[in-house]
Amino acid sequence: MPAPLPFASPSPAVPARRVIPLAPAGVAGRGGTCGTATKGGCGSGSSAGLPRHILDRVHDHPCYSAEAHHHFARMHVAVAPGCNIQCNYCNRKYDCANESRPGVVSEKLTPELAAKKVLAVAARIPQLSVVGVAGPGDALAIPEKTFRTFELIREAAPDIRLCLSTNGLALPDHVERIKALGVDHVTITINMIDPAVGAQIYPWIFFDHKRRRGLEAARILHERQMLGLEMLVAADVLVKVNSVMIPGINDRHLAEVNEAVKSRGAFLHNIMPLISDPTHGTHFGLTGQRGPTPAELKALQDACEGEMQMMRHCRQCRADAVGMLGEDRGAEFTSHNIDAIAAGVDAAAVAESRAAYRSFVERERADRDAATESAQARLGTTAETRLVAVATKGSGRINQHFGHAEEFQVYEVSAAGAKFVGHRKVSLYCQGGYEDDKAMPGIVEALAGCGAVFVAKIGHCPRKDLTAAGIAAVEDYAHDYIEASLIDWFAKSVAGATTIAA
Repeated sequence: MPAPLPFASPSPAVPARRVIPLAPAGVAGRGGTCGTATKGGCGSGSSAGLPRHILDRVHDHPCYSAEAHHHFARMHVAVAPGCNIQCNYCNRKYDCANESRPGVVSEKLTPELAAKKVLAVAARIPQLSVVGVAGPGDALAIPEKTFRTFELIREAAPDIRLCLSTNGLALPDHVERIKALGVDHVTITINMIDPAVGAQIYPWIFFDHKRRRGLEAARILHERQMLGLEMLVAADVLVKVNSVMIPGINDRHLAEVNEAVKSRGAFLHNIMPLISDPTHGTHFGLTGQRGPTPAELKALQDACEGEMQMMRHCRQCRADAVGMLGEDRGAEFTSHNIDAIAAGVDAAAVAESRAAYRSFVERERADRDAATESAQARLGTTAETRLVAVATKGSGRINQHFGHAEEFQVYEVSAAGAKFVGHRKVSLYCQGGYEDDKAMPGIVEALAGCGAVFVAKIGHCPRKDLTAAGIAAVEDYAHDYIEASLIDWFAKSVAGATTIAA
């Protein structure tokens, strides 16, 4: 496998016009292979069940394609502070409890400032492909701010995909305008289809100028969510459904939710773990409601996976997140510096850089697919399945030092190939150049169930601790493609085990 190609972000140059002509959406082979060689392709599961027209529409969407999230960045603009429901896992003084970090959004933006920020980010991060409104409240609670933001972004940067996330209560009233604005991807958070379950999650909703509680509130929310989902599908808008897994409340019920949304045309289901740290101030956090373990979450996702794709690469991002999934570069783009960034942008250079990056990604994808197919061809038949973890900084490669990883991506490897099944967050082992031995027990616990961890490099001490825990540290595939490397290692491991057994 060839070494990764370098790619430089554009550097500021001469002042630019207000509108930056970014690379057209169809640049660099939009209808590429999209990782169809393995079960870990677009949509986070087997891509074989998705028609080509859907694969093409999620080709560069990091939140809708597990394969694309290795290469493309997203941005959330915080223009929607209001909300029309109360969730027991959310405290409105903070980001939604579905966010990775519970702090308040750094800044609440006007539509005009949000559009300006998008252009500044696009100039510095050529990987940017998607801009969404995901809060910190609900995108449709005060819809005019969301829609005005989309109008300005569409005018200034027509190649960037537009998304919104909503609880669905107000959704049926706005489907026509969502479609007219070219919003091609909508996420609805649906945690129940039974009002008796919903009443344990939602204390109240505000609907038709009245606050409603209990079973009535849950029933109205359920009906509006199902209607909105059906209307979006009829309008040919791609719908992803988010569900928060709450043990003892809706964990068993979510299989029914999965069937309901699948039958209504949602193509992707993201079952996320409840975040219930009491310091967030949420009802569930303060009352001791626990979140699911990684094993419980994976078991539910596995049970729901079938014709419908399961999203497993979600990072539960902040409402003002900027950058690749798993990172946040929002602090680089505040209202105090975006004017300076915009003033130093060369519009032509930005367009050229973004087009060059997409061409680079397409070459990487084609090369990776060829490597994966070659490795798969050498893999025989076996009933064995193994979980392994990978330290990666992106680009679909094993390219991170063990001590620098804040999360590990987990794959299930079998005769069917290498399938992405989730990620495990950990504390940094290396802090300021020094090893933190106190972090190691937590890392070992996070990697429970994994037989190996693939890294670009690892020190002697952590390797020894992993070995003692029954986890092999593998450096042999540093900077190679993830899927091809895991398949090759698995084939050799199975062959070795067979030889030993014989």
